[in-house]
Amino acid sequence: MAEVKLKNIIKKYDDKTIINNVSLNIKDKEFIVLVGSSGCGKSTILRMIAGLEDITSGEIYIADKCVNNVHPKDRDMAFVFQSYALYPHMTVYENIAFPLKMRNLKKDEIDKKVKEAAEILNLTEYLNRKPKQLSGGQRQRVALGRAIVRSPKVFLMDEPLSNLDAKLRVQMRSEIKKLHEKLQTTFIYVTHDQTEALTMGDRVVVLDKGVIQQADTPENIYYNPQNTFVGGFLGSPSMNFIPVKIIDNTIKLNDTIVKLTEQQTELLNGKEEVIIGLRPEKTECADYNLELEVNVDISEMLGSEKIVYFNINGVKCSAKFDAQKKFSNTATLHINTNEFLFFDKDTQKRL
Repeated sequence: MAEVKLKNIIKKYDDKTIINNVSLNIKDKEFIVLVGSSGCGKSTILRMIAGLEDITSGEIYIADKCVNNVHPKDRDMAFVFQSYALYPHMTVYENIAFPLKMRNLKKDEIDKKVKEAAEILNLTEYLNRKPKQLSGGQRQRVALGRAIVRSPKVFLMDEPLSNLDAKLRVQMRSEIKKLHEKLQTTFIYVTHDQTEALTMGDRVVVLDKGVIQQADTPENIYYNPQNTFVGGFLGSPSMNFIPVKIIDNTIKLNDTIVKLTEQQTELLNGKEEVIIGLRPEKTECADYNLELEVNVDISEMLGSEKIVYFNINGVKCSAKFDAQKKFSNTATLHINTNEFLFFDKDTQKRL
């Protein structure tokens, strides 16, 4: 078993708290993604799990064993770095074999493990090359190969695709996901890229300022964010947040009066002001019950879709349309008001 548990983890540098009371249970064989903006603490959490950073307080368990005082090399984990960290003077074969030589394994056993890893990662024909003769994606696969041969309980990956171009990142995302399915090992993956988080993780953990904002499946994180930070961080363009006042169970969107349902009125529980959350793709619903005309500020062509920007209640909003759709100075939104999410104006939490 390679279950990883974090219990009330705190990390401080001098008087500054970097990780603030984080608790998280990572299941055996789970692919979990830690995502957040720069400085949110995601890489620090990964390094504490690996034993590369001391924790100020709290406990880390691997397979039900507390590892707070266990040396990194004895935690049975493999760390894949952003920079690949390959030895330039060694061949691909020698790079992958290096951790096995450090364990004093027999030559034939090393050879078998290296060739098995190379086959999994389609590196067999590159085993005699040196890193400088490889592309970025091939170097990243070598770094993965060096981790695979150790047969660790847990794979730790710190932004491993950030140095690759966009096309290669898409390819490597699917390769890493396939690798996880093949190896059936626990993966803990750190990224600032929301697309990587949503497409790769069994669960996504959204962090901000050292605090877990939400830990859930990609679908729930995207469609049911627990606060405005999560809703605004994930999605491109991000969720629209529209401030509204509630008068006689109605709200006003620009000059249009919208009556709330009985269920929505009950949910808002007498609040006089709230924030409505609406995804840009939810502005063109087939089963709409509200038509809302808006003045178009600008539109952007993005391949198969067009992003249109406009104002509602004085805040900048966006909508997604089919790329073939033509606009003049106005656009008509087709909204199902049942798709509205409501957030508390003061706490920013989902109602």
